[in-house]
Amino acid sequence: MESNIIERLFASFTELESAITKARSTLKTRETVPNEVVRRLESYDSILAKQRSLAVALCESIAQKNWDEVNRHVSLINGLSAMIRDDAKAILEALSAPASEPADSESENFC
Repeated sequence: MESNIIERLFASFTELESAITKARSTLKTRETVPNEVVRRLESYDSILAKQRSLAVALCESIAQKNWDEVNRHVSLINGLSAMIRDDAKAILEALSAPASEPADSESENFC
């Protein structure tokens, strides 16, 4: 059972990486995207790398039956996922703002 959960965890990282790539491609089709949004999207790559590193450590902790460390790693991985999800949601909401609003990229709220 543990290996199935770990396989799903690593599969979710692959799905997240795919979503980041798709978001990056979608943003390239827009006329104006603030540099801050691009930087935030790029930061997801480093967060994803950290999650993968934590998942490897999680596997080691499981093998050692160190349940306190397992819980800690799971919490960290979940927290990083929530951070990406919440930030991406804020970006999408800002990009989906009605077209009737000013198109000035300086005035767009991406947070």
